[in-house]
Amino acid sequence: MQGLEIAGRFFAECGRPMLEAGFPALLPHLAAGLLGAGSECFGYDDAVSRDHDFEPGFCLFLPGEDRIDRRTAFALERAYARLPKEFMGLRRGGLAPVGGPRHGVFRTADFFAAHLGAPDGVLDLDGWLRVPEHALAEAVNGAVFYDGPGELTDIRARLARYPEDVRRKKLAGELLLMGQSGQYNYRRCLAHGETGAAQLAVCEFVRSAMHAVFLLNRRYQPYYKWSFRAMRELPLLAAEADSLEFLLSTDNSPENAEEKSYAMEDLAVRVIGVLQEQELSRAVCGDLERHAYSVNDSIADPGLRNLHVLSAV
Repeated sequence: MQGLEIAGRFFAECGRPMLEAGFPALLPHLAAGLLGAGSECFGYDDAVSRDHDFEPGFCLFLPGEDRIDRRTAFALERAYARLPKEFMGLRRGGLAPVGGPRHGVFRTADFFAAHLGAPDGVLDLDGWLRVPEHALAEAVNGAVFYDGPGELTDIRARLARYPEDVRRKKLAGELLLMGQSGQYNYRRCLAHGETGAAQLAVCEFVRSAMHAVFLLNRRYQPYYKWSFRAMRELPLLAAEADSLEFLLSTDNSPENAEEKSYAMEDLAVRVIGVLQEQELSRAVCGDLERHAYSVNDSIADPGLRNLHVLSAV
């Protein structure tokens, strides 16, 4: 059983009964779930994941001090700490993640301020452009087990995907970098005999292509170590993860170079096909750079449209 299901059962069998018995008047003001950092919040945990930062637990979200004061919050923290030390054969108390606690009692505003710099989850244009994408993914991942006031659910709904203009700006930048690295510089680096530089071009292409695929799917790309797994679960272009892995895992010997060039051009064709299906580009060609500028030209907000095409990458 994976961590997200364990957390849900721990809340249902231990957490909620504790709240109903000790804090019944507070229940309408609380939310509970498991979200944030950690493979279990994405559903990606396995046997290897349990060697660190793994325990039964959940997040209990509180409103501001105008509704639940510090003394009551402290009482909730003590009650959470007294929950069973073992559940489903797993011990609690061994969690020591870098960056602070992942389970326990939190102010909703503090959680979103820590992840996004926005206590209410409301981001202005600069916020949408600058907040790291893995932080957005961690703000909307996992599951909500209970939400009395509905505040947590509402914030997550607002953050569920990029505003369309922001998505297009980010996509335009990644398309441009895909074209420069994969369609142009990879072959030139090889012609110069710079095989190391050629592999750097491949890495740039893979990074930009993967992000473009997530943007085309209107999904946030998680932290890099989960990106391939998450890409393979996407509705669109999921199978291209194998091509990207091939590009990264093979050298640039003459026998591989032609195949790698073909793989990058093939992925470009497939990405362009989705651009056209979504009516994001008016360009009619195989040149990703031209499609990048066409996508940028489609941005409705003139201020964002007129920023440098790479400003959101």
